[in-house]
Amino acid sequence: MLGLGLLLVATLAYLSVMVLTSIWQQKIRGKLPPGPTPLPFLGNYLQLNRKDIYSSITQLHERYGPVFTIHLGPRRVVVLYGYDAVKEALVDQAEEFSGRGEQATYNTLFKDYGVTFSSGERSKQLRRFSIATLRDFGVGKRGVEERIQEEAGCLIKMLQGTCGAPIDPTIYLSRTVSNVISSIVFGDRFDYEDKEFLSLLQMMGQINKFAASPTGQLYDMFHSVMKYLPGPQQQIIKDTQKLEDFITQKVKQNQSTLDPNSPRNFIDSFLIQMQEEQNVNSEFHMKNLVMTSLSLFFAGSETVSSTLRYGFLLLMKHPDVEAKVHEEIDQVIGRNRQPQYEDHMKMPYTQAVINEIQRFSNFTPLGIPRRIMKDTTFRGFFLPKGTEVFPILGSLMTDPKFFPTPQDFNPQHFLDHKGQLKKIPAFLPFSAGKRFCLGDGLAKMELFLFFTTILQNFCFKFPSKLEDINESPKPLGFTRIIPKYTMSFMPI
Repeated sequence: MLGLGLLLVATLAYLSVMVLTSIWQQKIRGKLPPGPTPLPFLGNYLQLNRKDIYSSITQLHERYGPVFTIHLGPRRVVVLYGYDAVKEALVDQAEEFSGRGEQATYNTLFKDYGVTFSSGERSKQLRRFSIATLRDFGVGKRGVEERIQEEAGCLIKMLQGTCGAPIDPTIYLSRTVSNVISSIVFGDRFDYEDKEFLSLLQMMGQINKFAASPTGQLYDMFHSVMKYLPGPQQQIIKDTQKLEDFITQKVKQNQSTLDPNSPRNFIDSFLIQMQEEQNVNSEFHMKNLVMTSLSLFFAGSETVSSTLRYGFLLLMKHPDVEAKVHEEIDQVIGRNRQPQYEDHMKMPYTQAVINEIQRFSNFTPLGIPRRIMKDTTFRGFFLPKGTEVFPILGSLMTDPKFFPTPQDFNPQHFLDHKGQLKKIPAFLPFSAGKRFCLGDGLAKMELFLFFTTILQNFCFKFPSKLEDINESPKPLGFTRIIPKYTMSFMPI
């Protein structure tokens, strides 16, 4: 009886805290942007379509305008919808909106360390160093272009080996793209059949898939409780530790053979910086080295390969677009030399196709969460320090003011009346402001070189009827995923 009584008291106390929290949230609500009324603890979770959060947010925007507040469980988030609101925050008030928001799945791995998922002074130091070091190792220059070309050559040989048989291109593209960032971070590439390499790619894919899933959404909102409960999140927690262990081992290998006068890769450069630092509060220490290296490897392995894979599906659905790309490749590059990045300046149609693939895919429509770094006034609303912000990048990619037919795959969105490439302010696939993707230069070069090299050598064939191709990305929680498919690479 005593135990039952204690349980009842604890339950009542917990519910009381939740009600008081809700009342407090309503009290400060008058200072925050408007939004739907949240329930205690659950917030607005039950009011959202858990399978397609982006669509739910679009509907809320129609009711509350470009700036509004939602509660994802106990997590309060200010949403910015549309080009004007996103630009005003990320560019015009870049410093105030420069913090990194909560992403429980990835925070389980990175724990606020490393260049991608940290904030404040740590983020600033690591970001400056990472950009400079990537540039030193050729990112945006001829050096890294040669690495991409070498990897593209290996990919062509692999695809030729399929002899036109239908294949799922996922693993081929993932291995190829991952090897580019591997050569920069670790100083070496992996063999395509390396079991450890394939295991790493599989684990990263599973982590991304979990983060986007309905269970991953719940974990994002209620991770303080769910991390102790049984479920798929426990396997993700194990996988994150394996990834950290792998990078730690790579760092140890570099330490044992380090020459301070001759850095071989990103890890070497970071180790040298650690030796040179005199400040006891420096952010150049082992934990940040491991997590920065891992975040570069993680980010550099997935986005480009997914974009290419989706691009191939779109070209099969639109053979007229593929034919025009082949024609431009023949005119500018020909068949007797490898594509070079400088070719993109003479190939407006091909570049427009790549841009439209990025726009149409819209893989992360909610953007990566930001956090307010100090008390801020934005459009007449008061946003206290620590407030999380969702800059809805997907709303830019589908804005009819910039893209007249946003629901259609149409490369003409990026071409002017003379057929030349035009710049569209709302096209921000790598975000903007102080936290834009630091690998955007590398990603642009990879997309162009891999895309043109493959199309220089192959035509695409779908194993069934073209009308059977489902080209629409499937919404999955916070993200959108590519339909699974097989295709044939037919040598030209």
